[in-house]
Amino acid sequence: MVNTCPQEFSEFAGSLADSAGPILRRHFRTAVAVDTKPDQTPVSIADRDAEQAMRQLITQQYPEHGIFGEEHGMDRTDAEYVWVLDPIDGTKAYLAGKPLFGTLIALLKNGTPILGLIDQPVLGERWLGAIGQHTTFNGASVTTRQCSTPGKATLNATSPDMFDGSDNAQFSGLSEEVAMTMYGGDCYAYGLLANGHIDLIVEADLKPYDFFALIPVISGAGGSMTDWQGDVLDMESDGRIIATGDATVLPQIIDILNT
Repeated sequence: MVNTCPQEFSEFAGSLADSAGPILRRHFRTAVAVDTKPDQTPVSIADRDAEQAMRQLITQQYPEHGIFGEEHGMDRTDAEYVWVLDPIDGTKAYLAGKPLFGTLIALLKNGTPILGLIDQPVLGERWLGAIGQHTTFNGASVTTRQCSTPGKATLNATSPDMFDGSDNAQFSGLSEEVAMTMYGGDCYAYGLLANGHIDLIVEADLKPYDFFALIPVISGAGGSMTDWQGDVLDMESDGRIIATGDATVLPQIIDILNT
């Protein structure tokens, strides 16, 4: 059981975000070339260069640590500590000139996320969550808001297109139960949940580099994150995510999604 995250790792995560930020700002709202990856998602030089900058810092500072990045793959992922990087979570928003993307940085210890950082380099907004500490937004503690019934909840998902087949029907059923459903935001929406502006996020088809950094941020602000069955998220998770600001509503959300 991991009880705390060393302060040096929190500070280093900030340094990683600081190294990626200038690259992302330089290419933001410019005519960058875009490639399509095998999974049909877009990628640009900004994604690749930002991740490479972070990987170089990790290798220099902690050569014994592993790295799992969206753009440049896995290295030493059997190590005790593994950094999980998504240089631009929300590449479509980034390419469209919308400042609703973020850099995600997570640190795993023996597979458990002990640190998570969401950085929005255009707006200058940063969330940091670490085991044993309260989540901060630009250095100030933040707390999720109470919402114990789905009927009063604001629900968010990045896109309705992420739900296929039965997942679409289940999400639609949940959407009918809540007060309001909104779309967009990628990882930025999780920061808003940590700040108490959104009550519930339900998504599908996420990868480990999409969700690991979010877990310490949400839990450290008083919320919870699980898969659609209520199980702990890990490398083997199927990509279906529930994030709630009020943990007491989680069993109700799980019941609705599995009805």
